[in-house]
Amino acid sequence: MKTISTTSFQGQKPGTSGLRKKVKVFQQPHYLENFVQSIFNSLEGFQGQTLVLGGDGRYYNKTAIQTILKMATANGFGRVLVGQHGLLSTPAVSAIIRKYSAFGGIILSASHNPGGPHEDFGIKYNISNGGPAPENVTEAIYQHTLSIQEYHIVDAPDVDLSRLGNLTLGQTQIQVIDSVADYADLMETLFDFDQIRQLFKSGFTMRFDAMHAITGPYARIILEETLGAPAGTVINGTPLEDFGGGHPDPNLTYAHELVKLMYGDAAPQFGAAADGDGDRNMILGTRFFVTPSDSLAILAANAHLIPDYKTGLAGIARSMPTSAAADRVAEAMGIDCYETPTGWKFFGNLLDAGKVTLCGEESFGTGSNHVREKDGLWAVLFWLNILAARSQSVETIVREHWAKYGRNFYSRHDYEGVDSQRANDLIQNLHHQMTDLPNQKFGAYQIEFCDDFSYIDPTDHSISTNQGIRIGFQDGSRIVFRLSGTGVEGATLRVYLESYEPDSTKHHLDAQVALKELIGIAETIAQIKKYTGREAPTVIT
Repeated sequence: MKTISTTSFQGQKPGTSGLRKKVKVFQQPHYLENFVQSIFNSLEGFQGQTLVLGGDGRYYNKTAIQTILKMATANGFGRVLVGQHGLLSTPAVSAIIRKYSAFGGIILSASHNPGGPHEDFGIKYNISNGGPAPENVTEAIYQHTLSIQEYHIVDAPDVDLSRLGNLTLGQTQIQVIDSVADYADLMETLFDFDQIRQLFKSGFTMRFDAMHAITGPYARIILEETLGAPAGTVINGTPLEDFGGGHPDPNLTYAHELVKLMYGDAAPQFGAAADGDGDRNMILGTRFFVTPSDSLAILAANAHLIPDYKTGLAGIARSMPTSAAADRVAEAMGIDCYETPTGWKFFGNLLDAGKVTLCGEESFGTGSNHVREKDGLWAVLFWLNILAARSQSVETIVREHWAKYGRNFYSRHDYEGVDSQRANDLIQNLHHQMTDLPNQKFGAYQIEFCDDFSYIDPTDHSISTNQGIRIGFQDGSRIVFRLSGTGVEGATLRVYLESYEPDSTKHHLDAQVALKELIGIAETIAQIKKYTGREAPTVIT
């Protein structure tokens, strides 16, 4: 074991999902080591315990895995479960932590951000319930990064991660595990695989776009080998360090190959995509897009068709910017619906307390109590099980849902890479208007309230403030402004727009058309063009 002297780096504060920076930042001498040692310094009682380790395969994953293995050994972990070739999806890490009662896990990923030598890398710590570290843990990690003076590492050759089996590094057992097996076994306990097999035997067609990211191997084994989907159902299924030069974010802009296919003349019946680390999903029917907010609501409304959820749901949770579509389902089912800040860690306490079964975010993430992360492939299997049980198209299922519950027209406008100071000035300008906006009228819309969302956790009573500026209108419509914490350069301004429409004769409208007046009001109030310098959003979903 070696103890290496070091000095602290500024800016190692974990964001919504850990620490994300450019690869070149992580490649600085001692940078990764400082952060990893700060994780270990913030923990107690892990000596001799089990750590789970894996990543999405992006550039620098191989190097970082070896460093962390040597540091985990030097710091006294008894066993490390590491994915073969260093690969594990984020939901798989959560599942493995829970299955083997591990002390925690380290995930190497920048999620849906691009990968490559000049792109993004990330690292985050998950606790013993399998979920992302809560704010008290990430704050403790950050405080250690400010004062760190040394780190511990063993001087040893790199570990061979190409072969399954047990190895010894110092006093630590390194167990190289199959990246897919434990996760696939869990999925089979949740869904009716026989029913889904029959769906594919009937000639059902689908495409799953793994976007050259981590879910390729998972999807091939589960969809093609286990469930019998035809070979070629999974596209872009080989994980690449730069994701094939693409942006592994499953939305209508970046999953353009799948979108083109699903809106083409020979479109399959079902389309889906997952992101870099496998925790996000996009759902498509034939020439039909399902918003993540609607997807959560439809999964909840049809949960009785799924073996693991047919006895009922304890409750539903959604992030504040997510549409209220799930609230309407919860109300009809007579169960609670919780509104939380953005960030999956906020769902963890609710899931652990048994208050909710399903949860989701408008940012293409849905999940349940089977793990403590959002889970892209799980959502796809959930949809497949619904399609098999109902024998209807995606579009028919969605339209019947709208007819029963009404439609929440919803859209998110992202302005990526905005100058951080200008983005903060926009938010400050909104804060200055907050007390004057209520009762003001903009066209057909009158403002009822304006606030900066705060959340009191119903389980541990912790308080989270400044989670997004909400402008609510008397008819239930709303606009939300929020700066995202998942980027690595500049700021991403997200503008969320929502309007409820109970009249089924208007449900056919395009969301951007239905929300046109609200989009104009958002510009008038926030002066988006002035502050961002942008004429239009980077991405519209």
